[in-house]
Amino acid sequence: MTSLHPVVAEVTRRITDRSRPHRDAYLARIDAATDKGPARTKLACGNLAHGFAASEPKEKQALRRRSKPNVAIVTSYNDMLSAHQPYGAYPPILKDAVLRAGGIAQVAGGVPAMCDGITQGRDGMQLSLFSRDLIAMSAAVALSHDMFDGALMLGVCDKIVPGLVIGALSFGHLPTVFVPAGPMTSGLPNNEKARVRQLHAEGKVGREELLDAEAASYHSAGTCTFYGTANSNQLLMEVMGLHLPGASFANPGTSMREALTRAAAARVTALTPQGGEPTPIGRLVDEKTVVNACVALLASGGSTNHTLHLVAMARAAGIVLTWQDLADLSAVVPLLARVYPNGQADINHFHAAGGVAFLVHTLLGGGLLHDDVQTVMGRGLWRYTTEPRLAPDGLGGTTGAPGVAWEEGPKASLDTGVLRGIEDPFAADGGVRVLHGPLGTAVIKTSAVKDQHRVVTAPAMVFDDQDSLLAAFAEGRLDGRDLVAVVRYQGPAANGMPELHKLTPALGVLQDRGQQVAIVTDGRMSGASGKVPAAIHVTPEAALGGVLGRVQDGDVITVDAERGVLELVVSEQELRARQSTGRAPTGEEWVGTGRELFAGFRATVGAADTGASVFPALQPYDFSHEENRVAEHI
Repeated sequence: MTSLHPVVAEVTRRITDRSRPHRDAYLARIDAATDKGPARTKLACGNLAHGFAASEPKEKQALRRRSKPNVAIVTSYNDMLSAHQPYGAYPPILKDAVLRAGGIAQVAGGVPAMCDGITQGRDGMQLSLFSRDLIAMSAAVALSHDMFDGALMLGVCDKIVPGLVIGALSFGHLPTVFVPAGPMTSGLPNNEKARVRQLHAEGKVGREELLDAEAASYHSAGTCTFYGTANSNQLLMEVMGLHLPGASFANPGTSMREALTRAAAARVTALTPQGGEPTPIGRLVDEKTVVNACVALLASGGSTNHTLHLVAMARAAGIVLTWQDLADLSAVVPLLARVYPNGQADINHFHAAGGVAFLVHTLLGGGLLHDDVQTVMGRGLWRYTTEPRLAPDGLGGTTGAPGVAWEEGPKASLDTGVLRGIEDPFAADGGVRVLHGPLGTAVIKTSAVKDQHRVVTAPAMVFDDQDSLLAAFAEGRLDGRDLVAVVRYQGPAANGMPELHKLTPALGVLQDRGQQVAIVTDGRMSGASGKVPAAIHVTPEAALGGVLGRVQDGDVITVDAERGVLELVVSEQELRARQSTGRAPTGEEWVGTGRELFAGFRATVGAADTGASVFPALQPYDFSHEENRVAEHI
């Protein structure tokens, strides 16, 4: 058996040690809930009658007897968003499969699902990050009726899956399986879409041609095919053992997709106490599982949004994960995938090249993943080196519908332009680094940034919102100069931390003209962070007194992704003497598009490096006493 890489072992030890009091308290809480037995058996007759009043006679009878496991279905279905539209057909399929497996299932509730692709650059984007915690609360409400012995979580996109994980972990005594819907089939190639976007930014093509290109790319039901946060979510759920093996990237509307959906329902039924394999999600998601998620994210070139979401998800399980943990892992985890925006392939090409099965195989072989973890398929991550195939007698099979059986997955990549083994990586590191300096702490993703653009020193041009930057670009005020665009008052406490991906085409145009360009922001640049170096999630944020609020036009800033430096060439004395300029939106301004309803979130949200969550944070951890032996292994 391959020994674990020393840095992976050390980071895991470090996380485990610092998390111990929080993790112990969390496990004690879910163990207490488990010890009470299936909650439905304790309901008074009136309570229980309300819980099954609308059920079919057969289901009602089973619920009355309180003996069969009852599985909650929590769904993010809506038919406007392509990724979630397939879920409309899932409840009857899931109910039938659970019934055949010996249980009962009920749709316990729905959670909202918004699309960053639609709200990009709009006021609605300011609700996007907050929606994650609202989804967690909605999932908790769905599970709060004490009717359930297990749960099926139906979600795909950016904030939906992290929110569902956080909500599920608040009911950590319940076994939970996540059920994906899959990506749409490949449309317009990503490089062609990016080319048309950039031409439109330069005014060389009109809106109709741009819309034609976008519609040819986003063309059917399913997740968008680039490797942003949505598809990063799916890969992480699989490597964390919360999906069935091979479930993430089967396309909607296929026999394999339905068979995997039925198999997920059968599997969660088996994981209930009545099913004989009790596997609470709060025990499954442990420190090793979290480290595996970090490694998989880095090796695949996944979304920078997960520097927020993984931290928040881990904390929901009593685990204290930090940006430095991610950066230390990134230094030793090689980049093994090139999927847009880190390459030209899409997620379907990644899946065809060997996908998650090969990625897990090669990372296990290199000692970069923990194998001794619990999954919804049993103990051992090696189970996720297998691939599903349709089989009449497979898991979840029913009369007239095939089930799923698993066989050994590929041991070599089928397309080394998209996916490689650890012996021949695209890059020696995972491309996520932490920057430190007078401006604060930030994250940068370098896997799509060319070497010559990884260190930028230039005068600052300061903007208090993205529209001001775009206006300056349109007016030609950014032309012919090197610059570091400072876009501030975009943090969670300022305006909800919207993605600023709308800026990427304009900044890309300047870079292609030969200008040295970078962006520094306390906002987000999305799961599609690309070729322009972006120091993002800067904390402390400007709205809470961060130094970004005192930066002036012309101040020289260095964004150095090689050394991990975010430098400001202004004396400390002068900085202290400066007053903050600009400001976050006031309460009177932060209205419309429902934003006023989230004012409480903006007032209570935590810092980006603790997950930007509105939930009470764990007690602050004193890192000054933390022994760090990682550097000697890098």
